[in-house]
Amino acid sequence: MSVNAHIEKKRLENPPSAVKIKIQRRDNPDSEIYSETFAIPYRRNLNVISALMDIRKHPVTADGKKTTPPVWDMSCLEQVCGICTMVIDGRVQQSCSALIDDLLLASGSDTVSLEPMSKFPNVRDLKVDRSQMFDHLKQVNAWIELDGTYDLGPGPVISNEVAQERYAYSRCMTCGCCLEACPQYGDDNYIGPQAIAQARLFNMHPTGKMDIEERLNGLLGDDGIANCGDSQNCVKVCPMSIPLTRAIYETNRDVTVNALFGWLRK
Repeated sequence: MSVNAHIEKKRLENPPSAVKIKIQRRDNPDSEIYSETFAIPYRRNLNVISALMDIRKHPVTADGKKTTPPVWDMSCLEQVCGICTMVIDGRVQQSCSALIDDLLLASGSDTVSLEPMSKFPNVRDLKVDRSQMFDHLKQVNAWIELDGTYDLGPGPVISNEVAQERYAYSRCMTCGCCLEACPQYGDDNYIGPQAIAQARLFNMHPTGKMDIEERLNGLLGDDGIANCGDSQNCVKVCPMSIPLTRAIYETNRDVTVNALFGWLRK
């Protein structure tokens, strides 16, 4: 029996009776940060969202203090919307796909720590305001313009190679994991890899190429692509395995070429 299989067997044979959930809390954006620890009965195959829902039904701390239910965001519960992203045991990830069993096994303790993402304004408890991510998508025109909703005929032909690369970028759910892990992101000094990858996605489309200059110019500002420090943290935490460093490299090349020779297209 392998070491991992032995640990798994031991874990299943001797599960903990309770799981402690330590939550970083904040009553409003102007109040002090504090922490509360809750204890819930252990059940196999719990995810973090299920644990939070148990706490919400009975908001009493581990030491018996009655408190308010914790606040967080959730929607799809299947790692598609990205809204439930938070920092779990020091790693940014989706709380719907983070399993309590895996977290306890990795930490070797009976406690799971939950914190809000630090790169976005904290609204309350684990809830953050991610609107700046969507503002960055507007900055790079992350869409394809249409001149009407009528029948436009067949779409442009795209090679399988390009389609496969574009599909990888299209999987972005604007969850913010890459931005939380990026040391350059914050204080409006870097637009971040998610916006760069979406600019790359639409610049690769035959119709989207008509607006390529607007997208590339959107990456030339003080918060632009030149501020990337190449730490490559983004690809390590991306839950969809998007090739973010490739998008940054290729878009940076396009930005440079456009800055030098873009006038030739006019």
